[in-house]
Amino acid sequence: MVAAASVVAAVGTVTGMVSALDEGGGKDRARPKVTKSPTLEPLPAVPTPSVSKPPAKPSPVKSSAAPKPGPKPSTQRPKKPRPVTPKANSLYRHGESQVLDWVRANRGDPRRPLIESRIADRPAAVWFAEYAPGTITSRVRAVTSSAGSRVPVVVPYAIPDRDCGGASQGGAPDLAAYDAWIGKFAAGLGSGEVIVILEPDAIALSECLSAKQRTARYASLARAGRTLKSANPKARVYYDAGHSGWNAAAKQAGRLRAAGAASPASSDGVFTNVSNFHRTDDEAAYAREVLSALGGPPGLGAVIDTSRNGNGAPADGEWCDPAGRRLGPSPTLRTGRARVDAYLWIKLPGESDGCKGAPGTFTPGYAYDLAGG
Repeated sequence: MVAAASVVAAVGTVTGMVSALDEGGGKDRARPKVTKSPTLEPLPAVPTPSVSKPPAKPSPVKSSAAPKPGPKPSTQRPKKPRPVTPKANSLYRHGESQVLDWVRANRGDPRRPLIESRIADRPAAVWFAEYAPGTITSRVRAVTSSAGSRVPVVVPYAIPDRDCGGASQGGAPDLAAYDAWIGKFAAGLGSGEVIVILEPDAIALSECLSAKQRTARYASLARAGRTLKSANPKARVYYDAGHSGWNAAAKQAGRLRAAGAASPASSDGVFTNVSNFHRTDDEAAYAREVLSALGGPPGLGAVIDTSRNGNGAPADGEWCDPAGRRLGPSPTLRTGRARVDAYLWIKLPGESDGCKGAPGTFTPGYAYDLAGG
């Protein structure tokens, strides 16, 4: 059977996942047990826990040109360097993640410059995978309020029965609780542009559910999309399309339609390749097939996870930290491809699927290999 992509074999990134609990917060160090999937589908890796506090303010940006002295230095003050303003609509890199922690703690490591420049300095998604309704609004707001004119990417990941009981099992206790959790999540989105990757694997990986359970899940996802976009009309919400090596486009489109992905009231399109390795060309073609079969307004687009697809998927279908993979195209909102809205790093490169390190933990050797070291 063709390997199917899943999210995070260990629950991406604050470039990580937020996991502060209601009872005091902090990082949850517990990691799910890795289990084999009977269908060889990659298990989601639990992304980096993020913290609820906003990141430290960056140091002022220095101008490369020295200020020219006035004609009378004794009476005129030199001009202050002009701060560099982030380009509007560029992606936001959050200041807390496992890779950034590693870089800060290992300045003398010979692998550090490559990992820092090619991974840690790039914007990546922020995951929220703990069912902690008492703190979710403030934790989402801590990210969105720090982004300024840049666009954050956030990942709600708490659907009940997520990952079909695999390595990233967990989530809300039931769909009513999930609906309420999504409402609190939406309250933290603010009023600026934000990209929401709604529940990776929730649609593509749903074979473990009965037909009745799938119908209920899809209805809940449709409500979630409407809730998110109602709370922030500038939010761009994308639904799970799996990837080009998984379900056929028509089959996936039928499921997406049932989950509200064809409605502009709840959706801006689909996402593909989360935590997987399929080449960008293949994913773009597949995404357009899905969108065509899905119907809906022509403005619906797709975003592609390019965090680990530089060399494509392994020929043998291996999904757990396979050797020989490389970083894919850098995150951008300007892809130059029809109906492809963005390349995103949804899975943070270097966070293990569970083979080269514990699921969801940053593994510098793996990161160095992905970066081309």
